[in-house]
Formats: sequence, C-alpha cells, structure tokens
Amino acid sequence: MDYSLFNILLYAWIGLAIITFISLFFISAPYGRFVRKNWGPEIPNWFGWIIMELPSPMLVVYFVVTGEGMKNAVIWFLVALWVLHYFHRTFIYPFRITSRKKKMPFAVALMAVVFNIGNGFFNGYYLGNYAGSLHHYTFTNIFFILGLIMFFAGAFINLRSDQILINLRKNTSSGYAIPRGGMFRYVSSPNYFGELIEWLGFAIMAVGLPGFSFFIWTFANLVPRALDNHKWYKQTFEEYPKDRKAIIPYIL
Repeated sequence: MDYSLFNILLYAWIGLAIITFISLFFISAPYGRFVRKNWGPEIPNWFGWIIMELPSPMLVVYFVVTGEGMKNAVIWFLVALWVLHYFHRTFIYPFRITSRKKKMPFAVALMAVVFNIGNGFFNGYYLGNYAGSLHHYTFTNIFFILGLIMFFAGAFINLRSDQILINLRKNTSSGYAIPRGGMFRYVSSPNYFGELIEWLGFAIMAVGLPGFSFFIWTFANLVPRALDNHKWYKQTFEEYPKDRKAIIPYIL
C-alpha cells in the first residue's frame, strides 16, 4: 500500500474516532450495567470478549511478519507487548470475570470487532512496513523508556482495578457495590484510567501516528463510558465519595 494512501485511511480512522466520541455522550454503549434488550440477539459475555479481542493481535502479528519493512528488536518488542495485552484480554480475563453468565448484544461485539480490526491493521501494517527504518527505534531512547514505564504502570493500574472489581462482585449478591482501594480512592473507573496510560505509553514508544490513533480511539471509547459509570454510581449510592472524579484523578 502506498504510504500516502495509508495516511489518508488513517486520518479517516481518527475522524471516525472523533465521531464515536461525540455520539457516546448521547448513547451509552449497551453492555455491563447499561445492557439493554432492544439491541438484538445476545451472546454470552465471555464468548463476546474472545471474539472481540482476538482479531487485534492476529492482525498485528500477521502484518508485521509479512511486511516488507526492516524489523529490528524494538519492533518485535512492541509486537510482544501488544500480544501480551491481548492474550490476557482474550484468553484470561473472560474466564476470570464473575459476569460470565451474563450476555451482551451481538451488535456490540461486532462493533468491537471492527474497532480491533482497524487498530490491529493500522498498527500492524505500520510496524511491519514503515517503522523499522526510523532512527528513533532504540531501547535507549528517552521517549521509549518513558513510554515503557507508562505502559507497565498503566497495565498495573488496569489489572489491579479489575481484580478489585472481580473480588467485589464475588462478595455482593447484586454484583454492584462501591469499589474501594487502589486508584478507586481517586476515580470511579481506574481500570479505564490505567488503559489510557498504557496505550499512551505504547504510542510514545512507537512514535508514529498509528499508535496515537489507538490512544485516541481508547480515549474516545472509555472517557464517555467512565462518565456514565460515575453518574450511575452517584445516583445508585447516596454515600458515594463526593471527592472522586470519573477517570482522571483531580481533573475529570
């Protein structure tokens, strides 16, 4: 694919993220506590997670392996980080959540598949064809080190917050209670905050626009969702901590 065409498609993809961001302030994505019955056929939650997440690592690996660009150690390291994240999301997380008996609309899973296909394609194709010739792909680059620290810090916050929620749902009959501990001290959705940090770190490491497009999509999907969660918590629990923010400590 010509690099100029790739960039045109990439900017269109980012434009779609902006449209999605705006639309999610008017329509709450119908899964989890916001699931609704008018979104068509449903599938088991755990199965939905698998089919949603699997395309992304497969596409990244495929396009990097078949790409014609130079592949240095940093390129493969970035691929390994991507696969590590999605291996957990595809094959571990779905079997740890206590909502395995719940269902999600198939339409939601399908939209997530499209999201992951897009991000998997743009990042995989970029890393496989265009990224290796750039001089900034070294392990000692200050931006790479900063991005790596952010990636693992975000992953830790994300995993720790998910574990707190899993434990909370195990100990409540309704599955919902006020989460406490960790970053829940500061925000209602620290799992989303951790994922934002994680993929911003990846974008800084990878430097190119495809990595930042993934961060933009992550922001577009998770920030409106976090605001919905925050509003729901405050409406559901009278004693909900008033000093908590929705997703970014002290800010939002």
